[in-house]
Amino acid sequence: MSETRLRFGAFIAPFHPVDENPTRAIERDMELVCWMDELGYDEAWIGEHHSGGYEIIASPELFIAAAAERTRHIRLGTGVSSLPYHHPLMLADRIMQLDHMTRGRVMFGVGPGALPSDAFMMGIEVAKQRDRMDEAIGVLVPLLSGETVSHECEWFTLSEARLQLRPYTEPHVEICVASQVSPSGARAAGKHGLGLLSIGATTTGGFNALAANWQICADKATEYGHEADRSQWRLVAPMHIAETREQAIEDVRFGLEKWLYYFQEVAALPLAPAGDFEGAVEALTSSGLAVIGDPDDATAQLERLEQQSGGFGALLLMDHNWAPWARKKRSYELIANYVMPRFQGTNAPRESSMKWAASNRPTFMGAMGNAINAEIQKHVAEQQEKTKGS
Repeated sequence: MSETRLRFGAFIAPFHPVDENPTRAIERDMELVCWMDELGYDEAWIGEHHSGGYEIIASPELFIAAAAERTRHIRLGTGVSSLPYHHPLMLADRIMQLDHMTRGRVMFGVGPGALPSDAFMMGIEVAKQRDRMDEAIGVLVPLLSGETVSHECEWFTLSEARLQLRPYTEPHVEICVASQVSPSGARAAGKHGLGLLSIGATTTGGFNALAANWQICADKATEYGHEADRSQWRLVAPMHIAETREQAIEDVRFGLEKWLYYFQEVAALPLAPAGDFEGAVEALTSSGLAVIGDPDDATAQLERLEQQSGGFGALLLMDHNWAPWARKKRSYELIANYVMPRFQGTNAPRESSMKWAASNRPTFMGAMGNAINAEIQKHVAEQQEKTKGS
């Protein structure tokens, strides 16, 4: 993987404890994306959630529109749009508008909806969400490609539906399908020729299923005449990095237990181990679910994911608020400074140049010495000529 440019980004649900100012929390999410843009991160994915109190961005499209105005380079994705919650024409229209407003920097992450409580409030059966996701993708891809679509099903109707704008990104905006342990996301990505977004890549089930899910995606792609592209495969992993492991553990005393409570008592997702703070840190790190350590620990996790998966295109940090804001920013900075270069090959030419200069140092030193001596001799001769002339 070090021979190719691995992309880096963040998957921002976000996770905000209920004891802090929500207005300020959303603004800090925006500050984070701007900080990532400055540090050279490639991507930021923004979630959609409607219940539970923690994941408080309801419209990733609104957030992306604002973030696009404050950033220059970073690509911005919906992470993810819950397809059963939206009429496909309305959602496609918003994404197409963003494709133009961002000049092609938007990405379209899609999924069935992660929180059963969201579906419950809308009267949507959880058992139907994955089928509805696949049905929606079937019309979203042609709509976003500029085609006219007619389709009628249990939950939406399209009658000669088309978007008013042609795609800014050809043939259409990049689309990725969310996947955890279930094969539904991998099947949908392969069937429609889309990217794969493995949200639970470091959970025990998700990690064990990485290679199998990719194979499902690749097989489905072949079946439907597509070619699966590993560069469009993104893995999500939680990390907090500090200068030392001890400092990282000290940092996460700030907010780790609140995050654990959310996943233990509220969200219907199996991410949090039981136990006290020390026990949770040990469980998270020893299982490989999370990294709480230094840049070398982050590097080891990436190498572990590469070996298990067989190769992928982007590592997305599962954003959290385990540490105080300044220390969280420092974690992103340390990853940008000391982890990203190891997997993007950015220092390879520098290292080669340094090695070449070091191996030839005696030659260069000799040449420099000869040049200095020649100048000294030249100066002495000029002074002798001046003395003779006087």
